Amino acid sequence: MENNTFLADEAVGKLMRRYAIPCIISLLVGALYNIVDQIFIANASYLGSYGNAANTVVFPLTVIALAIAVMIGDGCCAFVSLSLGKNKMKDASESMGNAVVLTIISSLILCGIYLIFDDIIIAMFGGTVNAETFDNSKEYFFYISLGIPFYMFGQAMNPVIRSDGSPKFAMISTLAGAAVNIVLDPVFIFVFKWGMMGAAVATVLGQAVTAVLAVCYLLNTKVVKLSKEDFIFKGDILVNMLTLGICSFLSQISLVAAMAAINNMIRKYGAMDAVFGQEQYAQIPMAVVGIVMKFFQIVISIVVGMAAGCIPIVGYNMGAGKKERVKGLFTRLLAAEACVGFVALIIVELLPMQLIGIFGAANESLYYTQFAVKAFRVYLCMVVFACINKSAFIFLQAMGKAAASTMLSMVREIAFGVGFAILLPVFFGLDGVLYSMPVSDILTFIISACIITLTYRELM
Repeated sequence: MENNTFLADEAVGKLMRRYAIPCIISLLVGALYNIVDQIFIANASYLGSYGNAANTVVFPLTVIALAIAVMIGDGCCAFVSLSLGKNKMKDASESMGNAVVLTIISSLILCGIYLIFDDIIIAMFGGTVNAETFDNSKEYFFYISLGIPFYMFGQAMNPVIRSDGSPKFAMISTLAGAAVNIVLDPVFIFVFKWGMMGAAVATVLGQAVTAVLAVCYLLNTKVVKLSKEDFIFKGDILVNMLTLGICSFLSQISLVAAMAAINNMIRKYGAMDAVFGQEQYAQIPMAVVGIVMKFFQIVISIVVGMAAGCIPIVGYNMGAGKKERVKGLFTRLLAAEACVGFVALIIVELLPMQLIGIFGAANESLYYTQFAVKAFRVYLCMVVFACINKSAFIFLQAMGKAAASTMLSMVREIAFGVGFAILLPVFFGLDGVLYSMPVSDILTFIISACIITLTYRELM
């Protein structure tokens, strides 16, 4: 049996590269499922901005599934790492077994809810902006819902596999699924002309590949050895595991609340706009904001990947009482996250036309292009702060500080994210939706800076 003692001995920079890079790639590839769908949908002339808008409507509904999956997976990853640092092997194996069973049960329940209440759910997330958008949303959502169990299992087991000391396998399993999706998307959309159904089916087949590979790994774990008894629910294990994962859940689910608010404000105030109040242009703001969110998702995948990749390292060293190593890791992480934010800022401010061109702008009207350029430049102008905020949330979670991490996440996504998305359009109309993001990130950064300072003092 192997062990993870190297987490307390190897150079921090080397460990960051070893764990963070595969995690970044895994999350980027996971994000590409929806992004690749949208790119091919946008470039299919028979779908265009209607298909783009439908993709934007369904996207937060996949994030709900992701929220549950990462709560289980990240919580298990943190708990396993802390347990291994304390040499409590039984706790680690029971956590992993409980995570497997809980993921399967919760995914089947969510799949059932989506299939039964599809019309109501689509309407809640702005799908009624016009009839064609609603029809496309319903078609796409049906097939995506069928794949929810595969999606959730693959996403939940990814951090679990990393905690077992196999970040490369976690990355490869996700890459394999994404490759299937990328190959099948153009075949189903452009050759078979399956439209939204084709995009969804390609996605589900890719997710199924990742889930199957995760099962294969669990049958041959490296550090934590599973037994039949580990798959029986243990109350204390579940509580500790889910407590550590609740921040990941809230950061995702609160993002869903913010997206629901944004989609509905776009629908409401877009209808009052001189241009977008017209039926043939009504779907444009929702399609554009969806594209901007997809770029932001790529950036955040890198940010979260770097931070989440450090969870096993932080957890192990906190469990072993090596706070000086944790402090050094925190410093390196914050600097790296700020660099990612600056690169993203340069891209959105200088190259917005190139970004929207990837998503089929050539097939759209001048109104689409003009609104898209403004959306990129305004909505993401404080992306540097957003990157630092997100890394602080996750690092605190890895340290076992679930309360502080959860508080920060809730303030950002619910109090600010939802609050400003509803409030600012009252004064600024459709532009107010765009202002809500930078305002939220500035205020959250002020709070994050205070908590980061206090964390440094504790680690010293």
